[in-house]
Amino acid sequence: LLGGLAAQRGAMLVAVERQPRRAGLVARALQGNPGPYQVVVADTLVPAWRDGAFDRALVDVPCTGLGALRRRPEARWRRRPEDVAGLGPLQRGLLRSALRSVRVGGVVAYATCSPHLAETRVVVEDVLRGRDTGPVAAEWIDARPLLPGVPDLGEGPDVQLWPHRHGTDAMYLALLRRTA
Repeated sequence: LLGGLAAQRGAMLVAVERQPRRAGLVARALQGNPGPYQVVVADTLVPAWRDGAFDRALVDVPCTGLGALRRRPEARWRRRPEDVAGLGPLQRGLLRSALRSVRVGGVVAYATCSPHLAETRVVVEDVLRGRDTGPVAAEWIDARPLLPGVPDLGEGPDVQLWPHRHGTDAMYLALLRRTA
C-alpha cells in the first residue's frame, strides 16, 4: 500500500529491515509495485543513510504484540511483565533514529500493535522530552484527521484503536514533525 501511494506521488519507497529473512519477505510483497522501491537490510539504530535523508518515515517498532491478542490469544502465555520494560529502550532508540532520518519539516509515524502506555504514548513523550538523551526537536501532529470516518479516536493528538470499538487490533499511531 505504501509503495503504491508513493508511486502515485512520484516518490520512492525505502523499506528497511534488520533481519535478512524478513527483508526478503518485504521484497516479495513489493514485487509488481508500480513505482520505484528499495529494500535495505540495515539496523536503523545505526543508519546507513545521512540525517535528513527522507521526507517521511514509518517506524513500526517491535513490541509485545498485546494489541493482537484477539487474533493470537496464545501470545498471552508467552509474555511477561518485564517484556514491556525490556522493549522500551529499543522503541525509544528507533523513534529517535527515525526523527533524525527525516528532513526538517519531515514527518515520522510511530506505530505499534500494543495498547500498553509504556509502548505507546510514554515512548513518544519520553523522546520528545529527551529522557536519557536530551530533547528532540519535534512536535506532535494530530493524527485523528487522517482517519476520517473512524469513530471514538479519543482526545488526540495520537490515536489508539481498540478491538471492541474499531473492530481491529489495538494499534497505536503517533505523528511527529521534525522542527529543527
